[in-house]
Amino acid sequence: MLKKVRPIVFWAPFLLMLAAVCASVLAPEQFLASMTAINGWTLDKLSWLYSLSTVAFLLTMIGVYFSPLGKVRIGGENAEPLLSRWNWFAIALCTTVAIGILFWASAEPMYHIYGPPESSGIAPNSAEAKRFALSTLYMHWSFTPYAIYSLPALAFALAYYNLGKSYSLGGMLSIILGKRVEGVGGQIVDAMALWALVAGMAASLGTGLLTVVGGLGAIFSIQSSALLLGIVAIAIVTSFIISAATGLMSGIRILSDLNTKFFFALAAFAFLAGPTVYLLSAAVDGLGEYFGTFLQRSLFTGAIAGDKWPQWWSNFYWANWLAWAPITALFLGRLGRGYTVREFIQTTMIAPSLFAIGWMTIFGGLAIHSDGLSKGALKAALDATGAESVVYKLFDFLPFAPVLVVVFVVLSFISFVTASDSNTEAIASMCEDRVAEDTSPTSLPLKVVWGAMIGAIAWFMTASANIDGIKMMSNLGGIPALFIVLGAMLCIWRMASVVSSGKALTQDNLSLPRASLRSGETAPAPGE
Repeated sequence: MLKKVRPIVFWAPFLLMLAAVCASVLAPEQFLASMTAINGWTLDKLSWLYSLSTVAFLLTMIGVYFSPLGKVRIGGENAEPLLSRWNWFAIALCTTVAIGILFWASAEPMYHIYGPPESSGIAPNSAEAKRFALSTLYMHWSFTPYAIYSLPALAFALAYYNLGKSYSLGGMLSIILGKRVEGVGGQIVDAMALWALVAGMAASLGTGLLTVVGGLGAIFSIQSSALLLGIVAIAIVTSFIISAATGLMSGIRILSDLNTKFFFALAAFAFLAGPTVYLLSAAVDGLGEYFGTFLQRSLFTGAIAGDKWPQWWSNFYWANWLAWAPITALFLGRLGRGYTVREFIQTTMIAPSLFAIGWMTIFGGLAIHSDGLSKGALKAALDATGAESVVYKLFDFLPFAPVLVVVFVVLSFISFVTASDSNTEAIASMCEDRVAEDTSPTSLPLKVVWGAMIGAIAWFMTASANIDGIKMMSNLGGIPALFIVLGAMLCIWRMASVVSSGKALTQDNLSLPRASLRSGETAPAPGE
């Protein structure tokens, strides 16, 4: 295993995470307080940059879609796709924000309805607050987060397949920074991104443990405990390691396909069994406000009004998405071979965003409607037992509630296995020396090591400490990730400029020091 391992990329985040686990277990209160203070300071100082950057990312993707670069085929004109469009879409959906929409679609509106921004003048629990809550779901979970993921993924795909760069973030950034970010410099960049993703995965898995255990409690009337959390953690980790052993084209493809079909089936049932006309009408209201106030809301930092709401919500989300984006970009970019840039954007940004809008309309709208009818039952569940309980309370307002709870627990389990499988694949690939067109299986021992580490962190944080500490660490990872994604945006601009001037996308035309590849060619396979 260690022969192909990039030492800085593997050991630096691995040892750092071990230290974090020890600190969180030995002194959980001090650890959480320190992480909260640092995180609050960074959001306070960098909110303006997060707001500007995320808008720039989305506008860049829109511009690239309609530019001549949109016609370029990733890997060259003769490149064959690795996956069908459906499988690619399913993987893109399940490996990014799909886990979050399961729980926050019904829980997040409760926060916004009863606690809108103080500077907005919106009265809590008013019609305006409900419209604000739905439009905020659209802002937080659709085009902006998927632009954050898709932009670096596209930059990496073109650098890796069309320019023959290494399987690393440093290889991508060498388009604008040259050789200084390859070699050791590239390993440092990759190590920072890897640490952010591992922390983010641990936080996500920890939340998932609580949610699955909460569902088991609703089904079997059992109390959450360290033992039960450990059993669920072992089950999830074992499942995604078994899936990982089957390879990228088997385990992840099958799981994401099954997961996405579950998503569509559950959404269709809730839409038809719920207040359908209300949901459609609410969607029109919410989308009107979302598109009508998009720039104003996206650039709202709250500094002038002294309002901390953007830091608590929008910018907190942007930092979290950014922490995941660089490593996820390598995984999604690797799957883009054989498709045009325009098809890449359609599959990794537009289609998942439209799905997220539909999901938020159904479950967010249903939560708003049900809470109003019941005079605050969902808000009471949120206050009593936390965000993970809201969706189970929501099912009480739909037919076959006990069956839906079971289905949702199964869907949650599969979702976490799918996302953990794909991200562990990306982590293990990052730790290895790989070259363009290298489609050989990633080292299984590396997947096992990282899977066990992530599972252990999630269990420690949920059983003996507070998972908010790891969440804060994940958001802190958004700081270096922000600059990595900004670098990816500059790479995209440079490539788009070359193609728009009528030149081929080659290293020579980008004025890069390494030997060029003609447009339409790919790097030779290992040993050629």
